[in-house]
Amino acid sequence: MKKSVLDKGYIEVVDTLGDDLTPVNAARVSFGGRSKKFESKDRRLSKFLIKHKHFSPFRHQHIMVIIKAPEFVMRQWYKHVVGIETTSSSVTKDHAWNEISGRYVEVEDFYYPEVWRKQSEDNKQASAGVLDDLQQKRMAACYNEYMRQVEMTYDRMIEAGMAKEQARIVLPLSQYTQVWWTASFQSVMNFIELRDEPTSQVEIQEYAKALKEIMLDAFPETTKLWSEIYLNED
Repeated sequence: MKKSVLDKGYIEVVDTLGDDLTPVNAARVSFGGRSKKFESKDRRLSKFLIKHKHFSPFRHQHIMVIIKAPEFVMRQWYKHVVGIETTSSSVTKDHAWNEISGRYVEVEDFYYPEVWRKQSEDNKQASAGVLDDLQQKRMAACYNEYMRQVEMTYDRMIEAGMAKEQARIVLPLSQYTQVWWTASFQSVMNFIELRDEPTSQVEIQEYAKALKEIMLDAFPETTKLWSEIYLNED
């Protein structure tokens, strides 16, 4: 499954481990029980585990995805990885993260927003609404010219034989990068819970929404139950 995001980004599923039965069977190991088909009793147990924060069984479900996103989105995304890996009290130390390197390959794609948003008056880190039509045209022209200069400068540096690791210093945060991310069901849903909400930056919200659709396809019953309890969705 592959979901397009923004103008050139996407999330693509590489592999999954487990299914909706995995967490309930992991929980039942205490009693030596195991289901072969997901039924109402399994749904009840899964809901109980989620509601009462018995999360360890949900770390047996994993998904591996390729993410193509602007660098500024990846910087926010990586906070979840760092937090999980460095917090000793964390219950979700189950990530793998590998990113493409501008030292080895040339950067080719950049993010071009469809609209330009206004700064929120009551939230220093958020946007609220969009600029008027005149400012939309002016800012689009300004950004396009800036990006033309950036790409021209970068290309000239590469053509001159400059090392890619040095030429990349002129590139902005709008450059697209690519990551392979493997994470447990719990970790992914925690990311969705924190990033698919109004105070998050619009661009990363779009990735969280796309990722949720992917999780609904990979683990439909578990994702629905988790969403009902923690995302307040019926």
